[in-house]
Amino acid sequence: MKRHLPTAVQYLFFFTAIVLTALGVGSMFRGGPIPNMKLLYMIYAILMLGDALAMLACGLFIRARKTAIFWFAVALLSLNIVLTIFDQFGLVDLLFLLLNVSTLGLLFKVRKEFLPQ
Repeated sequence: MKRHLPTAVQYLFFFTAIVLTALGVGSMFRGGPIPNMKLLYMIYAILMLGDALAMLACGLFIRARKTAIFWFAVALLSLNIVLTIFDQFGLVDLLFLLLNVSTLGLLFKVRKEFLPQ
């Protein structure tokens, strides 16, 4: 079972990237009653797509056993957790928070697999 945990971490990064991409695209095409909000939604979408790209990179390169990649992944997940907590909190935020916390927890649990010996 323990052998499959590093792969699970990668899949959680990939799943998070997919979720962020879907939310980013949804924000990009989101309409609202106030036309001036379109720019704000575009900024949100760009930030979410950038986060998705960073998550994808973490998933792809986490097995390289580089200290910088591991700590970048930890910083990215931590930033997502903190920013989710201080946002308007709803069901989507709760699910995203749980996804990031579980990824971070699993990443620390199997950190020996990702850090150089």
